[in-house]
Amino acid sequence: MGDKKHDILDLVRKYHQDRTDDAEFTPGATPLLASGATLNEDDRVALVEAALEMRIAAGASSLQFERRFARFFKLRKAHLTNSGSSANLVALTALTSPQLEEYRLRPGDEVITVAAGFPTTVNPILNNGLVPVFVDVELGTYNTTPERIAAAIGPRTRAIMIAHSLGNPFAVEEIAQLAQDHDLFLIEDNCDAVGSTYRGKLTGTFGDLATTSFYPAHHITMGEGGCVVTDNLVLARLVESVRDWGRDCWCEPGQDNKCMKRFDMQLGSLPHGYDHKYVFSHVGYNLKSTDLQAALGLSQLERVEEFGRIRRRNWQHLREALDGLPGLRMPEPTPGSDPSWFGFVLTVEPDARYTRKALVDHLESRRISTRRFFGGNLTRHPAYSDVTYRIAEPLTNTDIVTENTFWIGVYPSLDTEMIAYMANTIIEFVRAAH
Repeated sequence: MGDKKHDILDLVRKYHQDRTDDAEFTPGATPLLASGATLNEDDRVALVEAALEMRIAAGASSLQFERRFARFFKLRKAHLTNSGSSANLVALTALTSPQLEEYRLRPGDEVITVAAGFPTTVNPILNNGLVPVFVDVELGTYNTTPERIAAAIGPRTRAIMIAHSLGNPFAVEEIAQLAQDHDLFLIEDNCDAVGSTYRGKLTGTFGDLATTSFYPAHHITMGEGGCVVTDNLVLARLVESVRDWGRDCWCEPGQDNKCMKRFDMQLGSLPHGYDHKYVFSHVGYNLKSTDLQAALGLSQLERVEEFGRIRRRNWQHLREALDGLPGLRMPEPTPGSDPSWFGFVLTVEPDARYTRKALVDHLESRRISTRRFFGGNLTRHPAYSDVTYRIAEPLTNTDIVTENTFWIGVYPSLDTEMIAYMANTIIEFVRAAH
């Protein structure tokens, strides 16, 4: 049987090699995506091997990935979820647990976040009956600042939940200290920033909890998937419960009675000895991933540092090539940071002789994909027209981002020839406009 499996996997490698597209890059014809997965034959083999072994639910590969991913961050625990959005939901919901007693988040409590971003950083706040407090961002870094966070803190503020924008870290050490000084929880949405560092330390390691996405656009992929990481064992246990239906039991699926008290507990008003595997201590969900996803994630994790190097190289090439172009605000890394960039973000200045739309249309016509800065000002979207939130300050820069900002790709499948074409396309357009 082992020989048959070996033969099948050898055929998978050959199949991948035969299917690999070695077509030459044709400027203006070959699509240059803003983001995407970078997959090799090891990734294909990992998926097929997991399928051959019929590992269709969370199991050995999921546990192995969680351990390796936690080790990558030098943290104690990682819990896989089925998406980065679910990771955000699980992380924030864990902080509402009655087991945290007086520290728990309660309906009506405030959570500081940014208005310029992706909705799944904000939605868990609303889903838990909490109140988002929106702060503005800085142009250039596209992150908020400790000063803006400090000014937004009010008597009902209990937590901070913000993302590292497009891989560029916010001033997370200072904001973590601010959270500690005011007894606030800090959740880092690290979905766009795996491998980024701030003051020499990986993002995702400063907060009480941090989240990651493994959607194909992100630094490593499982197709779908996400993760919550933490160094706090109490919070890790709550994360696991919320992710796993809200159950009180901590046995892995297929395991029984690790606590040696499975039929000898009194919880709630249940009968004494009620099967602990079916006792629920939280209003939870089933947001686990599968071993098929985890097998791909393990293969991708081997290349996370390589991917980061290529992202940095591509970003730096664009930054140097486009520097000084009239009418364009260049992106800037947060001081003290080394971003593993998710994208290259540009803002067309109000006095430019061209518009964002004209530049974007030009790029798209040359098969260079663009993306807006996610939702821009989320308070202007119909989804949030009837929800309760507080705006801590005028969202001036957030509105500029909404009108005039977009980004292009730097992901690892883009080589130096492609990046040079992207830069030259922008340079030619801007020079023609002037």
